[in-house]
Amino acid sequence: MSEAEELGRIRDRIDAIDRQIHELLNQRAKEAMDVARIKLAADPNAVFYRPEREAQVLRKVQERNQGPLDNEEVARLFREIMSACLALENPLRVAFLGPAGTFTQAAALKHFGHSVRTEPMSSISDVFQEVETEAADYGVVPVENSTEGVVNHTLDMFLKSPLQIVGEVSLRIHHNLLGKAQPLESLKVVYSHQQSLAQCRSWLDRHLPYVERVAVGSNAEAAKLAAESENAAAIASSMAAELYGLDTLAANIEDEPGNTTRFLVIGRHGTKASGDDKTSLLLSTHNEAGGLYKLIKPLADHGISMSRIESRPSRRSNWDYVFFIDVHGHREDAHVREALEELRANAAMFKELGSYPQAVL
Repeated sequence: MSEAEELGRIRDRIDAIDRQIHELLNQRAKEAMDVARIKLAADPNAVFYRPEREAQVLRKVQERNQGPLDNEEVARLFREIMSACLALENPLRVAFLGPAGTFTQAAALKHFGHSVRTEPMSSISDVFQEVETEAADYGVVPVENSTEGVVNHTLDMFLKSPLQIVGEVSLRIHHNLLGKAQPLESLKVVYSHQQSLAQCRSWLDRHLPYVERVAVGSNAEAAKLAAESENAAAIASSMAAELYGLDTLAANIEDEPGNTTRFLVIGRHGTKASGDDKTSLLLSTHNEAGGLYKLIKPLADHGISMSRIESRPSRRSNWDYVFFIDVHGHREDAHVREALEELRANAAMFKELGSYPQAVL
C-alpha cells in the first residue's frame, strides 16, 4: 500500500468518526433541551446551571480517560460541550474583574466554557453588586495567589454580601512580556498589575534592571497601554496579547513555575453535594483566652480537615478580627453538619459562605 493510499484510509476513518461525534453532540444537545423543558414546566424561574453535576461529569471523564489526550485536555473539551448545551437551555451571564483579557476572565471561561457571556467589571465590589442585583447570574473574583497570598478586598466583601460561593477555579498563571516587535534594550517602561510585577521581580531584575516599572489596575490595562505607547511593554496573558495585537517578547517570565491563582465563583443559590467538596466559613471568637482554639476545636473533634484560615479586621471595632476558614466536606455531610452546629454555638459571629465542588484541574 502506498503512503497516499494509507493516509487516505486513515482520513476516511477520521471522517467517519467525526460524523459519529457530530451525531452524538446533537443528541446530547437535544437531551439538554428536554431537561430545560421539564424544569421550566415545573418552575418558570428554574436554575439550569448545576455546579455539582458538572463537577461529577468532569470527574467521570477523567476517571475513564485512557489517553492519548491527557485529563486536562479531555476535561476542557467536555467543559465546552456542557457549556454549549447549557447555552441552549439558558445562556449564562458571568461578571468578572475586568477589563477584557484579565486572568479572571480566563478563569471564568475555564470554569463555565466559552458559550457564556462574560461581562467585565471595574472592581471586585462591582462584580458582587452585579450578581446581587441579578444583572449577572454568577461572578468570578480572585481570592488568593500561591506566591503573593490573599486578595483582601474579596474576603472583605463577604462580610456584608449575601452571596454564596458556588465554585472555585485554580488557574496556572503564566506571565508574558508583551509589546510591539522590538529588542528588549529599547524598552523604557513596563506596565502591569502590582502582583504581576512582584511575581516577575527576579526576571525583571535580571533582564530589565533599568526599565521603569509602573503598576496599573490590571494586566489587561497594561496591555492596552503598551499597545498605545512606544518603547513600552506589559506583563500580561496570551489572551491579552491577542486582544490588543501585541507580540510576545518573552514567555513565562514568572519567578515561580508553579505560580497559581485561586478564584471563587459567586452566586445567589447554594450548591448540593458533589462528593468532593469544600465549605467556606466566616467566624469570629469571643474575646477570651484560647478563644480561637475553642472556636475551631469542633473541626478536629469531628475529623474535618481545615485547608485554609485567614484573619481580617472585622471593621466593627479596633483590633477585632474575623477568620475565613475553608474545610473539606459539604455542609450536607453528617459530620460537617454536626461540627457546624457546634461552631455556630461557640462563635461570636458565624456565617456559612457556601459549600461547593473542589476545583477539577
